[in-house]
Amino acid sequence: MIEKIITEPLIQLKVKATDWRDAIQKAGSVLVEDGDVTPNYVDEIIRSAEKFGPYFVIASHVALAHAPRQAGANTLAMGITTLDPPIDFHNEANDPVRYVFTLSAPDADSHLKAMQEFVRLLSMDGFYDVLDRATSGQEIMAYIESTVSTNRSDCNG
Repeated sequence: MIEKIITEPLIQLKVKATDWRDAIQKAGSVLVEDGDVTPNYVDEIIRSAEKFGPYFVIASHVALAHAPRQAGANTLAMGITTLDPPIDFHNEANDPVRYVFTLSAPDADSHLKAMQEFVRLLSMDGFYDVLDRATSGQEIMAYIESTVSTNRSDCNG
């Protein structure tokens, strides 16, 4: 499932950002260009973080940027953006953020299976190595596809 919502055009590597707002804008831009979210969706991620703090910085160096579906989530999609250099999101426990995953979920349920697989990916040290070394989105997609299919056969066997 995760390999269906992350596509090569939604992957950006070694993005330069001036601050966390710029990082969110740049990470969300590929979803806007792809039609997965509206520009308001990205703006709402920033507004929510300004209001509630960096709630979406979920692990060391990892942000899962998202907003309520009503803010403009059109399709189920996830973008991957690596930041170089990493950016301070004002989350003391997990800064600086190096990886921004931007999630668009148009309903309450369709993303749940993908999120299980996403959490599995985040628990693998090899995933971060691939993100750091990759020179193309194709390399990341190949890793995700091979890892997810291996995990599925492990779970079914």
